Amino acid sequence: MAQLPQDLSDLHAHGLLDETPAQVLARVIPCASLEEALADATLVQENLEAKRTIFRAMDRSTAPQTVLASSTSWIKASDITQGLAGRARMLVAHPVNPPHLVPLVELAPAPWTDAAVVQRARRIYTRAGQTPVLVRKEIRGFLLNRIQGMVLNEALNLYEQGHASAADLDLVLKDGLGLRWAFMGPFETIDLNAPEGLLDYARRYAPSLRELAQQSRPNDWDDAMLQRLNAERREALPADGTPARARWRDRRLMALLAHRRTQSNT
Repeated sequence: MAQLPQDLSDLHAHGLLDETPAQVLARVIPCASLEEALADATLVQENLEAKRTIFRAMDRSTAPQTVLASSTSWIKASDITQGLAGRARMLVAHPVNPPHLVPLVELAPAPWTDAAVVQRARRIYTRAGQTPVLVRKEIRGFLLNRIQGMVLNEALNLYEQGHASAADLDLVLKDGLGLRWAFMGPFETIDLNAPEGLLDYARRYAPSLRELAQQSRPNDWDDAMLQRLNAERREALPADGTPARARWRDRRLMALLAHRRTQSNT
């Protein structure tokens, strides 16, 4: 609650609120008990470690039509909700950090989640200004973390093998791939990167990219390598500067979101 006024003020300053910060803050009500928090809820999203325990309690304490969603970034919905009476209304809805600025929400239902519940959750998140995507088949790590994990794995390999500094590898994303990926994904990128589109790109580059994939290996996250990487990061950003840099990150994301709002095709 102490952080919310600053966050709302920043959002308002970037034109990302349709109301005043005070109007939004008035709707945020801290509660002293789980039962009080769940009363009259339309959608409940937990973020606790004892997931099965909390889901059992939420199942008892909410109306049958309430959607129950987990914020887990890795665990499958079936692992959390198996055997629970109301499991048909339960799914994973994984937001991306920081969730008030990054709009993506991964909807990852269990095999027994009612399709109507998934569609209702999609409508709720869409009305809230989020961008829900559907994980059609259960898989650990869902979509974002699996893609992010592969990018991070290759970046660690390139760093560990001495091909580039941590700062330059960050620049590859920040001033290279990230600029395109801020408004289009990898498939649209390759579709536009060859004269005749995606199939043309595949004919030109698939052999080379297959070779790269075969050369890649899972990184061991070796402690000595991580110590070197951490030393480079601490030289660039002392540990006590992290909170201010995180605030800088959030404001840059706000500026990017404000820019996207002015574009007709986002």
